[in-house]
Amino acid sequence: MNQDYIVPNNWSIIEEGFNPESVKSSESLFSIGNGAMGQRANFEEFYSGPTFQGSYIAGVYYPDKTRVGWWKNGYPEYFAKVLNAPNWIGINVFVNDEQLDLFTCTSIGNFKRELNMKEGWLSRSFFAILQNGVQIKVESIRFLSLDIDEVGAIKYSVTPLNYDAKISFTPYVDAGITNEDTNWNDQFWDVLNIVQEGKQSFVEAKTMKTNFHTCTFMESKLFLNDKEVVVKSVDFKSASYASSKYEKNIKQGDSFIIHKIGGYTIDRNQDRNELISSARQALKLATDLGFEGLLEMQKEAWAKIWSTSDITIEGDVKAQQGIRFNIFHLNQTYLGKDPLLNIGPKGFTGEKYGGSTYWDTEAYCIPFYMATKDQKVARRLLEYRHAHLEKAIENATKLGFTNGAALYPMVTMNGEECHNEWEITFEEIHRNGAIAFAIYNYHRYTNDYSYIPEKGLEVLIGIARFWQQRATFSSDKEQYMILGVTGPNEYENNINNNWYTNYIAKWCINYALENLEIVKNDYVSDYSRIIGKVDITNEELKKWRAVADNMYFPYSEKNDIYLQQDGFLDKELITVSELDSSQRPINQKWSWDRILRSPYIKQADVLQGFYLFEDHFTTEELVRHFDFYEPLTVHESSLSPCVHSIQSAKLDRIEQAYTFYLRTSRLDLDDYNHEVEEGLHITSMAGTWMSIVEGFGGMRIHNNRLTFAPKIPKRWKNYSFKVNFRNQVLKVNISHSETTFELDGLNDLKIVVNGDFVNVTPNVLKTV
Repeated sequence: MNQDYIVPNNWSIIEEGFNPESVKSSESLFSIGNGAMGQRANFEEFYSGPTFQGSYIAGVYYPDKTRVGWWKNGYPEYFAKVLNAPNWIGINVFVNDEQLDLFTCTSIGNFKRELNMKEGWLSRSFFAILQNGVQIKVESIRFLSLDIDEVGAIKYSVTPLNYDAKISFTPYVDAGITNEDTNWNDQFWDVLNIVQEGKQSFVEAKTMKTNFHTCTFMESKLFLNDKEVVVKSVDFKSASYASSKYEKNIKQGDSFIIHKIGGYTIDRNQDRNELISSARQALKLATDLGFEGLLEMQKEAWAKIWSTSDITIEGDVKAQQGIRFNIFHLNQTYLGKDPLLNIGPKGFTGEKYGGSTYWDTEAYCIPFYMATKDQKVARRLLEYRHAHLEKAIENATKLGFTNGAALYPMVTMNGEECHNEWEITFEEIHRNGAIAFAIYNYHRYTNDYSYIPEKGLEVLIGIARFWQQRATFSSDKEQYMILGVTGPNEYENNINNNWYTNYIAKWCINYALENLEIVKNDYVSDYSRIIGKVDITNEELKKWRAVADNMYFPYSEKNDIYLQQDGFLDKELITVSELDSSQRPINQKWSWDRILRSPYIKQADVLQGFYLFEDHFTTEELVRHFDFYEPLTVHESSLSPCVHSIQSAKLDRIEQAYTFYLRTSRLDLDDYNHEVEEGLHITSMAGTWMSIVEGFGGMRIHNNRLTFAPKIPKRWKNYSFKVNFRNQVLKVNISHSETTFELDGLNDLKIVVNGDFVNVTPNVLKTV
């Protein structure tokens, strides 16, 4: 374990005691969001110590020019930055004219920070002695509303304990912010207008280059103990900043309290000329409800989310805390309301990676959203990629591909590739396969085929065209190769015939061919429309089949395994157990040259293929490949442990599966990779959900039927989860002695448990 200050708790993330060295990590761990905006857990009051300030608006980005010393044709011109947005949470606090700053206080006691995941709020409390000798008690609670998603609310209280004191609150909005992550230190925001009216302040600003218009707003109310009081404000504004100062003499033991409502309106979904008007409407809705009314709505909204997505674990608090932490942040990041949004790898918790969409969405996140929400949410994620098909074709055209071949970007905000690492941008082309697999996975789970003739087939055709053109025929081997790639294991770059890439390419072509036939026979008008757009000929289809039927896969007869790539056995195969722990993580200790020459695997590669295409391989084959590759895997990708947990469970290696589960569920809580202060690993959190439902629960779809092979770690008394399967919610509870099923729906559901058919009737407990 790398950090252990988070208190184990079933429903909350709790930090007790103030440690300046933990501030940045806690700012990530305690982040809050509502799908439309989010923020790191920065203090409301001023803090002069090391901090990573971050507030973010979904879908707002900046095209930071790629920083390289050389340029090659086809290179992305920019790296999309997730932008630090204007700050609305700030409240400067003065006590007898001395500013409250936890970094300079002479004493801090009873510091506690809590992220209540059940109800969706963040709180903080502490006692502090300022340098002027005044002792105060501070309590704050804030949240971002799920119901009015332009709005967040703060309740902040200061109580002088040893003297009467003059206390002032100065709430502000500040657009003069910078990004933690930037290539050229560009100015990202241009402030257009500042309006102050009564208790309300509005700062209109637009992003440079991308021209997103926003309005950051606030309104405050003051209370003495629980009674609202009128305090005349002293207003101030500058070129990028607006504030209102409220000052009052407070008797010892009384509490001076501010309720601050703030947030953003944005022209992504509103008229840019009406942003202040829209902000006023949002403020009226929020202030009419009041802080407590908004908080009650927040609790109800989160109760509804947990009613379908919660996973319970009895007997293991750290395991329970871990899975809820993952589910909570997934729901804070994406709720499926806006079809133009997707699931960024850091969500609203940091700026690393840039972009809002990786292959993680299709490979890891869609199963979670399919099973815990209405299937329309998962379909919306598929439609996001269809909306970007023309950009994917444009991306491929820049690289020399023709005839409508589509290469989806590794990283994107608007469908255009915006990642600036060569070995990722041009070589990690396996992302195309994940996008096709998600279409298959959606149909397999929901039984909704309509997406394919309506939109999905066009995506599959573009992807198949790319794979056919990307393959190279080797006259020496008389087979098709895919050269110069990086697989999911990013610790091997520019290698030939990555097994996973070759395998998913073959599968994509065959899946496109299969669906062309289905749509041709069963959806005639859709087929005519699509063929009219894409102009496929029989000659082209022959080329597709030639590549798929004659794809090369590197294989070791000696080891009886598929090789990650042609040259893998040329490496010195020293296992991770023989690696000095002081050398870990190798991505922070070794040069990139050394990593590329090493046998060490960042994440599942061949095993990723065995996970996606489990039915294509025997259990004996999985054993051989798992036992060969896992000992060489350092799991320094957040996406690695979950796949290994699922496969360990399949192989009845429950203790190993449990170890991998803890690593994926507490990756950030325990900071395994020494990087949590940069933000959380949001997309891998969906893999944590899979490690329970698909790993220990053994849930699969076989022959159009839901199947289970339940297993349970010895530390757990029991665990339960729910899945929304084809508009009926099935609750599964697994203990050491039995498995029970409860169905919330209208029709009987026939499932398979450990190979036996089981009929589950609505509202009748079924025990197996």
